[in-house]
Amino acid sequence: MSKKLIIKIKKDGTIESETKGIKGKKCENYIPLIEKLTDSKVINKEYTQEYYENTDEIHNQAFKKITN
Repeated sequence: MSKKLIIKIKKDGTIESETKGIKGKKCENYIPLIEKLTDSKVINKEYTQEYYENTDEIHNQAFKKITN
């Protein structure tokens, strides 16, 4: 499976991201990239069962757009 990063921006400004095809806890290496791309900070992390396995993982994270 190829590696994918899916970013969704909701109408309320909340940003959700999901990684696919990334094994184990390596998905967390993408947090700084996502924060930089979206000018946001992580406020919540949700992991699927695959996160805890040694196989490909899907990782969901919720982000909230920082507004001044």
